Amino acid sequence: MDWFYDAQFVRNILLPILDISILTFLLYKMYLNISQTRAVELIRVLIIFGGLYAAAHFLQLQTLQWLFRHGAAVGVVVLAVIYQPELRRAFTRMGTRTSGLFRLSNKTTTEQIETVINAMQVLSSKGRGALIVFPRRVAFRSVINSGTRINGEISGALLLTIFDHDTPLHDGAVIIHEGKVHSAGCFLPISEQSDIRKSFGSRHRAALGMAEETDAVMLVLSEETGSLSLAYNANLYYDLSPETIRRSLIALLNYQEILPEDVEAAPDEVR
Repeated sequence: MDWFYDAQFVRNILLPILDISILTFLLYKMYLNISQTRAVELIRVLIIFGGLYAAAHFLQLQTLQWLFRHGAAVGVVVLAVIYQPELRRAFTRMGTRTSGLFRLSNKTTTEQIETVINAMQVLSSKGRGALIVFPRRVAFRSVINSGTRINGEISGALLLTIFDHDTPLHDGAVIIHEGKVHSAGCFLPISEQSDIRKSFGSRHRAALGMAEETDAVMLVLSEETGSLSLAYNANLYYDLSPETIRRSLIALLNYQEILPEDVEAAPDEVR
């Protein structure tokens, strides 16, 4: 009968513990990803409604209980429609972080990052704007295909040629991938956020839109102010110093999630 008790122990104790542990892990990961987007409002809404339902059940409020029972399915659908972009982004990040367990090292070197930043400073002194995209894990072939394939070595001369003259490539974004200028003149999705600064131009809105759709990192040079900014994780960090940009890019291309204010803890080189 030992096998019977062992099977009963597995079924009644170990399996429920495993079930709860997996569910807890998935919910925790989902919360981490949603908390970095505007869908964090969804969590607050769910907590409020959960509290109302618990109060209605505890106080035996029949009308509220009936409303929750019959309106829950409709409410879930409505919330999913309202927060669809944020939820899609959260699931995308969850997938990319899982795939990060098998990631390869980024081929963009520290020296190449410094070359890019030096070119941005030269462009800033000339009153020119620029937008550069550093892909990480999420592919965006449609964006890459919207531009002109270059596949050239990263150099200040090439970046200055693209952004310092009013050519068809000037207004689009440059994609830097695997240590090369992959393509230029690429069109990025425009941010749908309504609370973005009205003073931001199309480059900043495009960078933020790309940060909302993918896990890429965007480097933006403002044509009006000469300020350097980074966009990633659905956020835009405006007017950063070249050193902050450098260390942040190194950390992010090492697949470390870091805020500009934590840049002192960033690594010195891309591994």
